[in-house]
Amino acid sequence: MQMDTEKRKRVIAVIPCLNEERFIPHIVSLATKYVDEVIVVDDGSEDDTAAAAEKAGAVVFKHPHRMGAGAGTKTGIQKALEYGADIIVTLDGDGQHDPNEIPGLIQPIIDGRCDVVIGSRFLRPAAVARYRKFGIDVITWSYNLGCREKVADAQSGFRAYSRKAAESLHITYPGFGFSIQTLVQARKQGFRIAEQPVSCIYHDAGSTLNPIVHGLNVLWSVIKIRLQEEIFNRSRTGQT
Repeated sequence: MQMDTEKRKRVIAVIPCLNEERFIPHIVSLATKYVDEVIVVDDGSEDDTAAAAEKAGAVVFKHPHRMGAGAGTKTGIQKALEYGADIIVTLDGDGQHDPNEIPGLIQPIIDGRCDVVIGSRFLRPAAVARYRKFGIDVITWSYNLGCREKVADAQSGFRAYSRKAAESLHITYPGFGFSIQTLVQARKQGFRIAEQPVSCIYHDAGSTLNPIVHGLNVLWSVIKIRLQEEIFNRSRTGQT
């Protein structure tokens, strides 16, 4: 692995996944080219995801049953910190993220320009179905509401965290609401957040989640997170 930096950082990729036996070997093999370790968290899969990932070279941790994407990411980040990561990259196990883009994703952290990098699907033209784009836009708008620094894609799971930022995260949402929770936590603690354009491929055999139900669940999580944030801010300033 080669990296444009004088002091080499230890980079670990975290891939939470569920029933991704078909895609995970290829993703692990590609990611291994750019990171020091690949950690796969098998979230109670009913297929051979864990065995396929391990055979491809990943370190695998298994949940005894399905706990959710947030829980899988939390486990993976905790393990990556235990394995001495300086930078943690998270990406999905269904093939929608390209591991070849990891070097570009982590470079802003290596350069000291930020603490968290979002791999944004919408900083350049993207072939995303309108209903998906609409749902993501609503969630992103909800996150951006009232914030001075806006992001283009608050829902992307392709991200990079500095060790300091990763250590500060406290993921309590087991589902996909964690993606917003982590950004709110990072923003609240003053970490610098940047975006890096990435590609995105939706496979017919990829995620089986109903996009409408998924979007509504995440939006509800965003509303709760933002309300909690507002209550916290008001209590801190003594407002009622």
